[in-house]
Amino acid sequence: MELKEFDYYLPKELIAQDPLENRSASRLMVLHKESGKTEHRVFTDILEYLNPGDCLVINDTKVIPARLYGVRQGTGAAIEILLLRRKENDIWECLVRPGRKCRQGTVIEFGEGILTGKIEDIADDGNRYIRFEYDGIFEEILDRLGQMPLPPYITHELKDKNRYQTVYARHEGSAAAPTAGLHFTKELLDEIRNKGVYIASVTLHVGLGTFRPVKVSNILEHHMHSEYYCIEQSQADIINKARADGGRIIAVGTTSCRTLEAAADETGYIPASSGDTDIFIYPGYRFKAIDCLITNFHLPESTLLMLVSALAGKDHIMAAYEEAVKERYRFFSFGDAMFIC
Repeated sequence: MELKEFDYYLPKELIAQDPLENRSASRLMVLHKESGKTEHRVFTDILEYLNPGDCLVINDTKVIPARLYGVRQGTGAAIEILLLRRKENDIWECLVRPGRKCRQGTVIEFGEGILTGKIEDIADDGNRYIRFEYDGIFEEILDRLGQMPLPPYITHELKDKNRYQTVYARHEGSAAAPTAGLHFTKELLDEIRNKGVYIASVTLHVGLGTFRPVKVSNILEHHMHSEYYCIEQSQADIINKARADGGRIIAVGTTSCRTLEAAADETGYIPASSGDTDIFIYPGYRFKAIDCLITNFHLPESTLLMLVSALAGKDHIMAAYEEAVKERYRFFSFGDAMFIC
């Protein structure tokens, strides 16, 4: 399957640069996966498409201010790092730019020495393992020195960093937001519960897989970077009960989808579990755990576009994206939403 099959034309002005004042005021394209039929609604209309007994599965990860700017000790050369995941204690796997200046043993200073990091090792893919040293609490220092890791296609300054968090974010560890969840307000979630829809949470800490482009022409040769996930027993019980009672499992975002599909057995049963997943979902994949998906509009030639193509069919997705461009939908992280049902 060729990468170019997942390309599409997107005018630059349709890339959303700022979040809407009201989270749930975004537009919603409803895509019926069997027929390819689309409807144009607003996000609060999602209530009309959820049935009592359905289960909405959210990703409760919390984004950390993972982008740090420092200088190389001894030379003063500017260095930018992105924290991807904590390996153990104060050792983190990081993206480092420019990487060529950061060999093993290099020390980087942040905040005039408030925080220092020493490169302990270099992974095969070029990521660095950095051991940090500091006085105090790491999370407090990171909150002081770090910046929210907005994607490179967002060039506007984010005035309120909470707008790059979901209202249900709990467990710190992500280098990017599970952006489909940004559309939900606490009030809308209450309305959903009051309708008799279950809400279950899983955790997947979004890492390098979100940032890494597909660089191979044959997508089957692409390797996903692993990310940590966790499903607690109480939440697995909610999901499994909903399915057993005939409800639909509706993933909020590709991260929730990947978590459920990675954990599920062949019957769709979700066990309580945790660990790393590098699951790569592309057309031809047989979904075991989810029935429907709430998601945003994704980058051309991205693994996320491949995932939604696997669920709804590539032809239906590409036609829907062409329609979204024509109808001037807002794309990517702060953009509009799609409900694949």
